[in-house]
Amino acid sequence: MRKLTIILGILILFISCKKKELPVVFSHYDESSEIAEQQNHQINRMKFKLIQSKYLDMNLVFKPFEEELAYFSEKDYYNLEPYILEKDIPSIQQSVKSGILTYEKIVLFYLYRIRKFESNNELALHSIISLNPEVINQAREKDLKRPENIINTLYGLPILLKDNINTAGMPTTAGAFALKDNNSTDDAFIVKKLKENGALILGKANLSEWAYYFCSGCPVGYSAIGGQTLNPYGRKVFETGGSSSGSGVSIAANYAIAAVGTETSGSILSPSSQNSVVGLKPTIGLLSRTGIVPISSTLDTPGPMTKSVIDNAIFLSAMTGEDIKDTTTKGNILELNYVEALKSATLKGKRLGVIKQLLSDSIYKITIDKLKGAGAEIIEFEPPQIGLNGFLTLLNIDMKNDLPNYLKNYADKNIQITSVDDVVKLNLLDSIKRAPYGQQLFEGILQDTTSKEKFSLVKQNLHESGVEFLNTPIEDYELDAILSINNYHAGFAAVAKYPCLTVPMGYKNSGEPISLTFIAKPFHEEKLLELGYAFEQFTKVRKFPKSYK
Repeated sequence: MRKLTIILGILILFISCKKKELPVVFSHYDESSEIAEQQNHQINRMKFKLIQSKYLDMNLVFKPFEEELAYFSEKDYYNLEPYILEKDIPSIQQSVKSGILTYEKIVLFYLYRIRKFESNNELALHSIISLNPEVINQAREKDLKRPENIINTLYGLPILLKDNINTAGMPTTAGAFALKDNNSTDDAFIVKKLKENGALILGKANLSEWAYYFCSGCPVGYSAIGGQTLNPYGRKVFETGGSSSGSGVSIAANYAIAAVGTETSGSILSPSSQNSVVGLKPTIGLLSRTGIVPISSTLDTPGPMTKSVIDNAIFLSAMTGEDIKDTTTKGNILELNYVEALKSATLKGKRLGVIKQLLSDSIYKITIDKLKGAGAEIIEFEPPQIGLNGFLTLLNIDMKNDLPNYLKNYADKNIQITSVDDVVKLNLLDSIKRAPYGQQLFEGILQDTTSKEKFSLVKQNLHESGVEFLNTPIEDYELDAILSINNYHAGFAAVAKYPCLTVPMGYKNSGEPISLTFIAKPFHEEKLLELGYAFEQFTKVRKFPKSYK
Protein backbone atom coordinates (compact mmCIF):
# COMPACT_ATOMS: atom_id res chain seq x y z
CA MET A 1 0.00 0.00 0.00
CA ARG A 2 2.85 2.35 0.93
CA LYS A 3 4.57 1.57 -2.38
CA LEU A 4 1.39 2.43 -4.32
CA THR A 5 1.06 5.72 -2.41
CA ILE A 6 4.64 6.66 -3.32
CA ILE A 7 4.04 5.85 -7.02
CA LEU A 8 0.87 7.95 -7.06
CA GLY A 9 2.68 10.79 -5.35
CA ILE A 10 5.46 10.73 -7.95
CA LEU A 11 2.87 10.65 -10.75
CA ILE A 12 0.97 13.65 -9.30
CA LEU A 13 4.27 15.53 -8.85
CA PHE A 14 5.21 14.76 -12.48
CA ILE A 15 1.87 16.03 -13.79
CA SER A 16 1.95 19.15 -11.63
CA CYS A 17 5.48 19.92 -12.86
CA LYS A 18 4.55 19.69 -16.52
CA LYS A 19 4.85 23.07 -18.15
CA LYS A 20 1.52 24.59 -19.11
CA GLU A 21 1.49 25.55 -22.78
CA LEU A 22 0.12 28.89 -23.90
CA PRO A 23 -3.25 28.66 -25.69
CA VAL A 24 -3.17 28.65 -29.49
CA VAL A 25 -5.23 31.39 -31.12
CA PHE A 26 -7.06 31.05 -34.43
CA SER A 27 -7.01 34.41 -36.20
CA HIS A 28 -8.80 35.71 -39.26
CA TYR A 29 -6.59 37.47 -41.78
CA ASP A 30 -6.96 39.69 -44.84
CA GLU A 31 -7.32 37.20 -47.70
CA SER A 32 -7.94 39.76 -50.47
CA SER A 33 -4.54 39.31 -52.17
CA GLU A 34 -4.90 35.52 -51.89
CA ILE A 35 -8.34 35.66 -53.53
CA ALA A 36 -7.04 37.98 -56.27
CA GLU A 37 -4.24 35.55 -57.07
CA GLN A 38 -6.74 32.68 -57.17
CA GLN A 39 -8.55 34.36 -60.09
CA ASN A 40 -5.68 33.21 -62.34
CA HIS A 41 -6.52 29.53 -61.72
CA GLN A 42 -7.19 27.53 -64.89
CA ILE A 43 -10.25 25.87 -63.36
CA ASN A 44 -13.16 28.31 -63.15
CA ARG A 45 -14.62 26.89 -59.96
CA MET A 46 -11.22 27.25 -58.26
CA LYS A 47 -11.54 31.04 -58.62
CA PHE A 48 -12.65 31.39 -55.01
CA LYS A 49 -14.59 34.36 -53.67
CA LEU A 50 -13.56 33.55 -50.11
CA ILE A 51 -11.62 30.94 -48.14
CA GLN A 52 -12.34 31.65 -44.47
CA SER A 53 -15.78 31.08 -43.03
CA LYS A 54 -17.82 34.15 -42.10
CA TYR A 55 -19.57 32.19 -39.33
CA LEU A 56 -17.13 29.70 -37.80
CA ASP A 57 -14.86 30.62 -34.87
CA MET A 58 -12.39 27.80 -34.27
CA ASN A 59 -11.38 29.37 -30.95
CA LEU A 60 -14.86 28.50 -29.67
CA VAL A 61 -14.65 25.02 -31.24
CA PHE A 62 -11.45 24.31 -29.27
CA LYS A 63 -12.53 26.04 -26.04
CA PRO A 64 -13.68 22.77 -24.32
CA PHE A 65 -10.18 21.27 -24.75
CA GLU A 66 -8.15 24.27 -23.63
CA GLU A 67 -7.09 22.85 -20.25
CA GLU A 68 -6.18 19.34 -21.48
CA LEU A 69 -4.25 20.65 -24.48
CA ALA A 70 -2.40 23.12 -22.26
CA TYR A 71 -0.63 20.12 -20.70
CA PHE A 72 -0.17 18.22 -23.98
CA SER A 73 3.13 19.39 -25.42
CA GLU A 74 4.80 19.25 -28.82
CA LYS A 75 7.07 16.58 -27.32
CA ASP A 76 4.03 14.49 -26.31
CA TYR A 77 2.72 14.85 -29.84
CA TYR A 78 5.97 13.70 -31.48
CA ASN A 79 6.35 10.81 -29.04
CA LEU A 80 2.93 9.47 -30.11
CA GLU A 81 3.32 10.21 -33.82
CA PRO A 82 5.12 6.95 -34.82
CA TYR A 83 2.27 4.89 -33.38
CA ILE A 84 -0.65 6.84 -34.87
CA LEU A 85 0.27 8.78 -38.00
CA GLU A 86 -0.58 6.79 -41.17
CA LYS A 87 -1.15 3.62 -39.12
CA ASP A 88 -4.10 1.36 -39.84
CA ILE A 89 -6.70 0.40 -37.24
CA PRO A 90 -5.20 -3.02 -36.32
CA SER A 91 -1.77 -1.43 -35.76
CA ILE A 92 -3.16 1.33 -33.56
CA GLN A 93 -5.26 -1.11 -31.56
CA GLN A 94 -2.23 -3.34 -31.08
CA SER A 95 -0.36 -0.35 -29.60
CA VAL A 96 -3.31 0.21 -27.25
CA LYS A 97 -3.30 -3.43 -26.24
CA SER A 98 0.43 -3.39 -25.56
CA GLY A 99 0.11 -0.28 -23.40
CA ILE A 100 1.92 2.18 -25.70
CA LEU A 101 -1.26 4.11 -26.45
CA THR A 102 -4.49 4.91 -24.66
CA TYR A 103 -7.67 6.17 -26.28
CA GLU A 104 -7.28 9.43 -24.37
CA LYS A 105 -3.80 9.91 -25.84
CA ILE A 106 -5.08 9.15 -29.33
CA VAL A 107 -7.83 11.76 -29.01
CA LEU A 108 -5.41 14.36 -27.63
CA PHE A 109 -3.02 13.61 -30.49
CA TYR A 110 -5.68 14.30 -33.11
CA LEU A 111 -7.00 17.41 -31.36
CA TYR A 112 -3.47 18.76 -31.10
CA ARG A 113 -2.77 17.92 -34.75
CA ILE A 114 -5.95 19.56 -36.03
CA ARG A 115 -5.20 22.69 -34.01
CA LYS A 116 -1.54 22.68 -35.11
CA PHE A 117 -2.39 22.89 -38.81
CA GLU A 118 -5.75 24.66 -38.77
CA SER A 119 -4.39 27.54 -36.68
CA ASN A 120 -1.69 28.12 -39.30
CA ASN A 121 -3.19 30.35 -41.99
CA GLU A 122 -0.70 29.08 -44.57
CA LEU A 123 -1.57 25.42 -43.95
CA ALA A 124 -5.21 25.42 -42.79
CA LEU A 125 -7.43 23.10 -44.82
CA HIS A 126 -10.79 24.20 -43.36
CA SER A 127 -11.95 20.60 -43.26
CA ILE A 128 -13.40 20.68 -39.71
CA ILE A 129 -16.69 22.36 -38.81
CA SER A 130 -17.12 21.25 -35.20
CA LEU A 131 -15.67 18.99 -32.50
CA ASN A 132 -17.37 16.85 -29.87
CA PRO A 133 -16.83 18.71 -26.54
CA GLU A 134 -17.14 15.44 -24.57
CA VAL A 135 -14.73 13.36 -26.63
CA ILE A 136 -11.84 13.39 -24.11
CA ASN A 137 -14.09 12.24 -21.26
CA GLN A 138 -15.60 9.60 -23.53
CA ALA A 139 -12.11 8.38 -24.43
CA ARG A 140 -11.24 8.02 -20.74
CA GLU A 141 -14.37 5.90 -20.25
CA LYS A 142 -13.31 3.69 -23.16
CA ASP A 143 -9.91 3.21 -21.54
CA LEU A 144 -11.53 2.07 -18.31
CA LYS A 145 -13.90 -0.38 -20.03
CA ARG A 146 -11.64 -1.69 -22.80
CA PRO A 147 -12.61 -5.23 -23.86
CA GLU A 148 -10.11 -7.95 -24.72
CA ASN A 149 -10.84 -8.26 -28.43
CA ILE A 150 -10.18 -4.85 -30.02
CA ILE A 151 -7.74 -5.41 -32.91
CA ASN A 152 -10.22 -5.30 -35.81
CA THR A 153 -12.69 -2.93 -34.18
CA LEU A 154 -13.39 0.80 -33.96
CA TYR A 155 -13.61 0.59 -30.17
CA GLY A 156 -12.23 3.79 -28.59
CA LEU A 157 -11.09 5.28 -31.89
CA PRO A 158 -12.00 8.87 -32.91
CA ILE A 159 -13.78 9.30 -36.24
CA LEU A 160 -15.27 12.23 -38.13
CA LEU A 161 -18.74 12.52 -39.63
CA LYS A 162 -19.71 14.57 -42.65
CA ASP A 163 -21.75 17.45 -41.28
CA ASN A 164 -25.01 16.32 -42.81
CA ILE A 165 -25.25 13.36 -40.40
CA ASN A 166 -27.26 13.91 -37.21
CA THR A 167 -25.27 13.51 -34.00
CA ALA A 168 -26.65 14.02 -30.50
CA GLY A 169 -24.92 16.87 -28.66
CA MET A 170 -23.48 18.40 -31.83
CA PRO A 171 -24.89 20.65 -34.56
CA THR A 172 -25.71 19.22 -38.00
CA THR A 173 -25.54 22.06 -40.51
CA ALA A 174 -25.04 20.55 -43.99
CA GLY A 175 -22.73 23.57 -44.24
CA ALA A 176 -25.77 25.85 -44.63
CA PHE A 177 -26.70 29.05 -42.81
CA ALA A 178 -30.30 27.78 -42.69
CA LEU A 179 -29.20 24.89 -40.43
CA LYS A 180 -26.60 26.71 -38.33
CA ASP A 181 -28.81 26.23 -35.23
CA ASN A 182 -29.66 22.59 -35.95
CA ASN A 183 -28.15 21.69 -32.59
CA SER A 184 -30.51 19.26 -30.89
CA THR A 185 -31.09 16.07 -32.83
CA ASP A 186 -31.00 12.36 -32.14
CA ASP A 187 -28.17 10.26 -33.52
CA ALA A 188 -28.60 9.12 -37.10
CA PHE A 189 -29.02 5.34 -37.30
CA ILE A 190 -25.45 4.80 -38.53
CA VAL A 191 -24.12 6.95 -35.67
CA LYS A 192 -25.98 4.74 -33.19
CA LYS A 193 -24.37 1.70 -34.82
CA LEU A 194 -20.90 3.27 -34.65
CA LYS A 195 -21.36 4.08 -30.96
CA GLU A 196 -22.66 0.57 -30.27
CA ASN A 197 -19.41 -0.68 -31.76
CA GLY A 198 -17.37 1.58 -29.48
CA ALA A 199 -16.37 4.36 -31.89
CA LEU A 200 -15.79 7.88 -30.59
CA ILE A 201 -17.26 10.77 -32.57
CA LEU A 202 -14.41 13.28 -32.75
CA GLY A 203 -16.32 15.88 -34.73
CA LYS A 204 -17.91 16.99 -37.97
CA ALA A 205 -16.22 17.47 -41.33
CA ASN A 206 -16.86 20.33 -43.74
CA LEU A 207 -18.63 19.57 -47.03
CA SER A 208 -19.86 21.12 -50.23
CA GLU A 209 -22.95 22.93 -48.95
CA TRP A 210 -26.19 20.91 -49.12
CA ALA A 211 -23.98 18.05 -50.43
CA TYR A 212 -23.20 20.09 -53.58
CA TYR A 213 -26.77 20.32 -54.75
CA PHE A 214 -27.12 24.02 -54.11
CA CYS A 215 -25.12 26.32 -56.39
CA SER A 216 -24.11 25.74 -60.02
CA GLY A 217 -20.45 25.79 -61.05
CA CYS A 218 -19.36 26.85 -57.56
CA PRO A 219 -16.21 25.51 -55.85
CA VAL A 220 -16.39 21.99 -54.47
CA GLY A 221 -15.72 21.90 -50.76
CA TYR A 222 -17.27 25.29 -50.04
CA SER A 223 -19.92 25.88 -47.42
CA ALA A 224 -21.16 29.02 -45.75
CA ILE A 225 -20.55 27.52 -42.30
CA GLY A 226 -17.19 25.84 -42.91
CA GLY A 227 -15.58 28.01 -45.56
CA GLN A 228 -13.47 26.63 -48.41
CA THR A 229 -12.00 23.16 -47.89
CA LEU A 230 -8.53 22.82 -49.46
CA ASN A 231 -6.59 19.84 -50.79
CA PRO A 232 -3.49 18.87 -48.73
CA TYR A 233 -1.73 17.55 -51.85
CA GLY A 234 -1.99 20.95 -53.51
CA ARG A 235 -3.51 23.64 -51.33
CA LYS A 236 -5.54 26.00 -53.58
CA VAL A 237 -4.01 24.14 -56.56
CA PHE A 238 -6.05 20.91 -56.77
CA GLU A 239 -9.77 20.53 -56.19
CA THR A 240 -10.85 18.65 -53.08
CA GLY A 241 -13.64 16.75 -54.81
CA GLY A 242 -17.15 16.92 -53.45
CA SER A 243 -19.36 16.76 -51.67
CA SER A 244 -17.67 14.80 -48.83
CA SER A 245 -14.73 17.16 -49.19
CA GLY A 246 -13.91 17.61 -45.51
CA SER A 247 -14.09 13.85 -44.93
CA GLY A 248 -11.56 13.16 -47.69
CA VAL A 249 -9.25 16.03 -46.78
CA SER A 250 -9.31 15.21 -43.05
CA ILE A 251 -8.33 11.59 -43.57
CA ALA A 252 -5.61 12.48 -46.09
CA ALA A 253 -4.20 14.93 -43.52
CA ASN A 254 -4.52 12.40 -40.67
CA TYR A 255 -7.01 14.42 -38.61
CA ALA A 256 -8.84 11.27 -37.48
CA ILE A 257 -8.78 7.48 -37.80
CA ALA A 258 -11.50 7.51 -40.48
CA ALA A 259 -14.51 9.51 -41.66
CA VAL A 260 -18.02 8.93 -42.91
CA GLY A 261 -19.01 10.48 -46.23
CA THR A 262 -22.28 10.44 -48.11
CA GLU A 263 -22.88 9.99 -51.81
CA THR A 264 -25.70 10.67 -54.21
CA SER A 265 -23.54 10.54 -57.32
CA GLY A 266 -19.77 10.69 -56.85
CA SER A 267 -19.71 12.45 -53.48
CA ILE A 268 -17.62 9.77 -51.79
CA LEU A 269 -15.70 8.61 -54.87
CA SER A 270 -14.65 12.11 -55.97
CA PRO A 271 -13.13 13.43 -52.69
CA SER A 272 -11.60 10.03 -51.90
CA SER A 273 -9.87 10.02 -55.29
CA GLN A 274 -8.79 13.66 -55.12
CA ASN A 275 -7.28 13.16 -51.65
CA SER A 276 -5.72 9.73 -52.18
CA VAL A 277 -7.84 7.84 -49.66
CA VAL A 278 -9.98 4.71 -49.90
CA GLY A 279 -13.68 5.40 -50.36
CA LEU A 280 -16.58 2.95 -50.55
CA LYS A 281 -19.94 3.90 -52.01
CA PRO A 282 -22.11 0.96 -50.90
CA THR A 283 -25.16 -0.54 -52.54
CA ILE A 284 -28.30 1.46 -51.79
CA GLY A 285 -29.90 -0.43 -48.92
CA LEU A 286 -26.77 -1.68 -47.19
CA LEU A 287 -26.48 1.35 -44.88
CA SER A 288 -29.29 3.37 -43.35
CA ARG A 289 -29.95 7.00 -44.35
CA THR A 290 -32.21 7.84 -41.40
CA GLY A 291 -31.17 11.11 -39.75
CA ILE A 292 -29.03 12.28 -42.68
CA VAL A 293 -29.81 15.56 -44.46
CA PRO A 294 -30.92 14.31 -47.89
CA ILE A 295 -30.70 15.05 -51.55
CA SER A 296 -32.36 11.92 -52.86
CA SER A 297 -34.01 9.04 -51.03
CA THR A 298 -33.57 7.13 -54.29
CA LEU A 299 -29.79 7.47 -54.53
CA ASP A 300 -28.32 8.67 -51.21
CA THR A 301 -26.05 6.46 -49.13
CA PRO A 302 -23.40 7.00 -46.44
CA GLY A 303 -20.07 5.21 -46.75
CA PRO A 304 -16.62 4.82 -45.15
CA MET A 305 -13.57 6.89 -46.13
CA THR A 306 -10.25 5.61 -44.79
CA LYS A 307 -6.49 5.50 -45.33
CA SER A 308 -6.50 1.78 -46.11
CA VAL A 309 -8.79 -0.97 -47.34
CA ILE A 310 -8.63 -2.94 -44.09
CA ASP A 311 -9.81 0.15 -42.20
CA ASN A 312 -12.62 0.49 -44.72
CA ALA A 313 -13.74 -3.08 -44.10
CA ILE A 314 -13.69 -2.57 -40.31
CA PHE A 315 -15.58 0.70 -40.64
CA LEU A 316 -18.23 -0.73 -42.97
CA SER A 317 -18.93 -3.61 -40.58
CA ALA A 318 -19.49 -1.14 -37.74
CA MET A 319 -22.15 0.81 -39.65
CA THR A 320 -24.35 -1.97 -41.02
CA GLY A 321 -27.71 -2.85 -39.54
CA GLU A 322 -31.35 -3.16 -40.55
CA ASP A 323 -33.25 0.05 -39.88
CA ILE A 324 -37.04 -0.10 -39.64
CA LYS A 325 -37.23 3.61 -40.55
CA ASP A 326 -35.29 3.08 -43.79
CA THR A 327 -37.12 0.32 -45.63
CA THR A 328 -34.35 0.00 -48.25
CA THR A 329 -32.29 -1.83 -45.60
CA LYS A 330 -34.97 -4.46 -44.93
CA GLY A 331 -33.61 -7.95 -45.51
CA ASN A 332 -30.36 -6.61 -47.00
CA ILE A 333 -28.03 -6.90 -44.02
CA LEU A 334 -25.94 -10.00 -44.56
CA GLU A 335 -23.88 -11.54 -41.76
CA LEU A 336 -20.56 -10.93 -43.50
CA ASN A 337 -17.13 -10.56 -41.94
CA TYR A 338 -15.57 -8.08 -44.34
CA VAL A 339 -12.22 -8.15 -42.54
CA GLU A 340 -11.96 -11.94 -42.49
CA ALA A 341 -12.63 -12.01 -46.24
CA LEU A 342 -9.48 -9.98 -46.89
CA LYS A 343 -7.29 -12.88 -45.81
CA SER A 344 -8.03 -14.71 -49.05
CA ALA A 345 -7.80 -11.60 -51.25
CA THR A 346 -6.01 -12.11 -54.56
CA LEU A 347 -5.88 -10.63 -58.03
CA LYS A 348 -4.91 -13.91 -59.62
CA GLY A 349 -7.59 -15.22 -61.94
CA LYS A 350 -9.94 -12.27 -61.33
CA ARG A 351 -11.75 -11.11 -64.45
CA LEU A 352 -11.55 -7.33 -64.60
CA GLY A 353 -13.26 -5.21 -67.24
CA VAL A 354 -11.21 -2.37 -68.70
CA ILE A 355 -12.97 0.47 -70.50
CA LYS A 356 -11.01 0.98 -73.73
CA GLN A 357 -11.48 4.75 -73.83
CA LEU A 358 -9.76 5.09 -70.44
CA LEU A 359 -6.55 3.49 -71.68
CA SER A 360 -5.55 6.91 -73.05
CA ASP A 361 -4.80 7.78 -69.42
CA SER A 362 -1.18 6.75 -68.88
CA ILE A 363 -1.53 5.99 -65.16
CA TYR A 364 -4.62 3.83 -65.79
CA LYS A 365 -2.78 1.98 -68.59
CA ILE A 366 0.30 1.36 -66.39
CA THR A 367 -1.99 0.12 -63.62
CA ILE A 368 -3.74 -2.31 -65.97
CA ASP A 369 -0.33 -3.72 -66.94
CA LYS A 370 0.47 -4.17 -63.24
CA LEU A 371 -2.81 -6.03 -62.74
CA LYS A 372 -1.91 -8.36 -65.61
CA GLY A 373 1.42 -8.97 -63.95
CA ALA A 374 -0.40 -9.91 -60.74
CA GLY A 375 -2.33 -12.60 -62.60
CA ALA A 376 -5.62 -10.80 -63.25
CA GLU A 377 -7.47 -11.55 -66.47
CA ILE A 378 -8.00 -8.25 -68.28
CA ILE A 379 -10.96 -7.91 -70.63
CA GLU A 380 -11.10 -4.71 -72.66
CA PHE A 381 -14.52 -3.53 -73.77
CA GLU A 382 -16.46 -0.54 -75.04
CA PRO A 383 -19.46 0.27 -72.85
CA PRO A 384 -22.94 0.66 -74.31
CA GLN A 385 -23.76 4.16 -75.61
CA ILE A 386 -26.34 5.18 -73.02
CA GLY A 387 -27.33 8.57 -71.62
CA LEU A 388 -28.79 9.48 -68.25
CA ASN A 389 -31.70 11.62 -69.36
CA GLY A 390 -33.71 13.06 -66.49
CA PHE A 391 -30.97 12.80 -63.85
CA LEU A 392 -31.50 16.38 -62.60
CA THR A 393 -35.25 15.82 -62.54
CA LEU A 394 -34.74 12.86 -60.22
CA LEU A 395 -32.63 14.97 -57.85
CA ASN A 396 -34.97 17.96 -58.03
CA ILE A 397 -38.15 16.11 -57.16
CA ASP A 398 -36.53 13.92 -54.51
CA MET A 399 -34.95 16.95 -52.81
CA LYS A 400 -38.24 18.88 -53.00
CA ASN A 401 -39.94 16.05 -51.07
CA ASP A 402 -37.13 14.60 -48.95
CA LEU A 403 -35.78 17.80 -47.40
CA PRO A 404 -39.16 18.75 -45.84
CA ASN A 405 -39.39 15.21 -44.45
CA TYR A 406 -35.98 15.60 -42.79
CA LEU A 407 -36.85 19.05 -41.43
CA LYS A 408 -40.13 17.82 -39.99
CA ASN A 409 -38.95 14.53 -38.48
CA TYR A 410 -35.21 14.72 -37.81
CA ALA A 411 -34.14 18.38 -37.42
CA ASP A 412 -34.01 20.47 -34.25
CA LYS A 413 -37.59 21.46 -33.39
CA ASN A 414 -36.52 25.12 -33.23
CA ILE A 415 -35.56 25.17 -36.91
CA GLN A 416 -38.14 27.39 -38.62
CA ILE A 417 -37.56 26.47 -42.27
CA THR A 418 -39.78 23.73 -43.68
CA SER A 419 -38.92 23.62 -47.40
CA VAL A 420 -36.45 24.39 -50.19
CA ASP A 421 -38.41 27.60 -50.82
CA ASP A 422 -37.82 28.71 -47.21
CA VAL A 423 -34.07 28.18 -47.60
CA VAL A 424 -33.93 30.21 -50.82
CA LYS A 425 -35.83 33.13 -49.24
CA LEU A 426 -33.71 33.06 -46.08
CA ASN A 427 -30.47 33.21 -48.07
CA LEU A 428 -31.71 36.17 -50.13
CA LEU A 429 -31.78 38.28 -46.96
CA ASP A 430 -27.94 38.29 -46.98
CA SER A 431 -26.78 36.46 -50.08
CA ILE A 432 -23.18 37.76 -49.90
CA LYS A 433 -22.58 35.84 -46.68
CA ARG A 434 -25.12 33.03 -47.01
CA ALA A 435 -24.89 32.19 -50.72
CA PRO A 436 -21.96 34.04 -52.35
CA TYR A 437 -21.98 31.72 -55.38
CA GLY A 438 -25.75 31.82 -55.78
CA GLN A 439 -28.30 29.06 -55.21
CA GLN A 440 -29.16 28.16 -58.78
CA LEU A 441 -29.86 24.46 -58.15
CA PHE A 442 -32.25 25.21 -55.29
CA GLU A 443 -34.02 27.70 -57.55
CA GLY A 444 -34.17 25.01 -60.23
CA ILE A 445 -35.86 22.65 -57.76
CA LEU A 446 -38.60 25.23 -57.21
CA GLN A 447 -39.13 25.63 -60.96
CA ASP A 448 -39.36 21.86 -61.63
CA THR A 449 -43.03 20.91 -62.06
CA THR A 450 -42.55 17.26 -63.08
CA SER A 451 -45.69 15.25 -62.33
CA LYS A 452 -45.71 12.25 -60.01
CA GLU A 453 -46.37 9.91 -62.96
CA LYS A 454 -43.55 11.33 -65.09
CA PHE A 455 -41.18 11.30 -62.12
CA SER A 456 -41.86 7.61 -61.56
CA LEU A 457 -41.08 6.93 -65.23
CA VAL A 458 -37.88 9.00 -65.08
CA LYS A 459 -36.65 6.98 -62.08
CA GLN A 460 -37.44 3.68 -63.77
CA ASN A 461 -35.74 4.66 -67.04
CA LEU A 462 -32.64 5.92 -65.26
CA HIS A 463 -32.34 2.74 -63.21
CA GLU A 464 -32.69 0.56 -66.30
CA SER A 465 -30.11 2.67 -68.19
CA GLY A 466 -27.60 2.37 -65.36
CA VAL A 467 -28.09 -1.37 -65.03
CA GLU A 468 -27.74 -1.85 -68.79
CA PHE A 469 -24.55 0.23 -68.90
CA LEU A 470 -22.84 -1.76 -66.15
CA ASN A 471 -24.52 -5.13 -66.18
CA THR A 472 -24.15 -5.75 -69.93
CA PRO A 473 -20.33 -6.02 -69.81
CA ILE A 474 -20.37 -7.74 -66.39
CA GLU A 475 -22.69 -10.46 -67.71
CA ASP A 476 -21.29 -10.71 -71.24
CA TYR A 477 -17.69 -11.11 -70.07
CA GLU A 478 -18.38 -12.72 -66.65
CA LEU A 479 -16.51 -9.92 -64.88
CA ASP A 480 -15.71 -9.72 -61.19
CA ALA A 481 -15.61 -5.93 -61.50
CA ILE A 482 -15.35 -3.04 -63.94
CA LEU A 483 -12.34 -0.74 -63.57
CA SER A 484 -12.93 3.00 -63.81
CA ILE A 485 -11.05 6.14 -62.77
CA ASN A 486 -12.06 8.38 -59.84
CA ASN A 487 -15.79 9.16 -60.12
CA TYR A 488 -15.95 8.94 -63.94
CA HIS A 489 -18.86 6.49 -63.94
CA ALA A 490 -20.44 7.46 -60.63
CA GLY A 491 -23.69 8.55 -62.29
CA PHE A 492 -24.28 5.13 -63.84
CA ALA A 493 -23.42 3.37 -60.58
CA ALA A 494 -25.74 5.73 -58.72
CA VAL A 495 -28.89 5.09 -60.78
CA ALA A 496 -28.07 1.36 -61.09
CA LYS A 497 -27.50 1.29 -57.30
CA TYR A 498 -24.21 -0.58 -57.80
CA PRO A 499 -21.41 -0.34 -55.19
CA CYS A 500 -18.02 1.22 -55.98
CA LEU A 501 -14.67 1.18 -54.22
CA THR A 502 -11.96 3.69 -55.10
CA VAL A 503 -8.32 2.99 -54.12
CA PRO A 504 -5.24 5.22 -54.72
CA MET A 505 -3.67 4.40 -58.09
CA GLY A 506 -0.94 7.02 -58.34
CA TYR A 507 -0.17 10.70 -58.89
CA LYS A 508 -0.06 12.86 -62.00
CA ASN A 509 3.13 14.74 -62.89
CA SER A 510 1.64 17.73 -61.08
CA GLY A 511 1.29 15.67 -57.89
CA GLU A 512 -2.50 15.47 -58.11
CA PRO A 513 -3.83 12.12 -56.85
CA ILE A 514 -5.69 9.70 -59.11
CA SER A 515 -7.50 6.51 -58.10
CA LEU A 516 -8.68 3.21 -59.54
CA THR A 517 -12.38 2.60 -58.99
CA PHE A 518 -13.83 -0.91 -58.85
CA ILE A 519 -17.54 -1.30 -59.70
CA ALA A 520 -19.48 -4.52 -59.00
CA LYS A 521 -23.02 -5.84 -58.76
CA PRO A 522 -25.28 -4.90 -55.82
CA PHE A 523 -24.28 -6.28 -52.40
CA HIS A 524 -20.87 -7.39 -53.68
CA GLU A 525 -19.01 -5.12 -51.21
CA GLU A 526 -17.10 -8.13 -49.92
CA LYS A 527 -15.76 -8.81 -53.43
CA LEU A 528 -14.87 -5.14 -53.94
CA LEU A 529 -12.96 -4.98 -50.67
CA GLU A 530 -11.06 -8.18 -51.52
CA LEU A 531 -10.09 -6.78 -54.93
CA GLY A 532 -9.20 -3.40 -53.47
CA TYR A 533 -7.11 -4.95 -50.71
CA ALA A 534 -5.21 -7.19 -53.12
CA PHE A 535 -4.60 -4.20 -55.42
CA GLU A 536 -3.50 -1.97 -52.53
CA GLN A 537 -1.09 -4.55 -51.14
CA PHE A 538 0.36 -5.28 -54.58
CA THR A 539 0.90 -1.64 -55.61
CA LYS A 540 1.33 0.32 -52.34
CA VAL A 541 1.30 3.67 -54.16
CA ARG A 542 -0.32 5.93 -51.59
CA LYS A 543 1.86 8.81 -50.44
CA PHE A 544 1.39 11.06 -47.45
CA PRO A 545 0.85 14.78 -48.30
CA LYS A 546 4.34 16.11 -47.61
CA SER A 547 3.35 19.48 -46.12
CA TYR A 548 1.33 17.72 -43.40
CA LYS A 549 3.92 15.35 -41.91
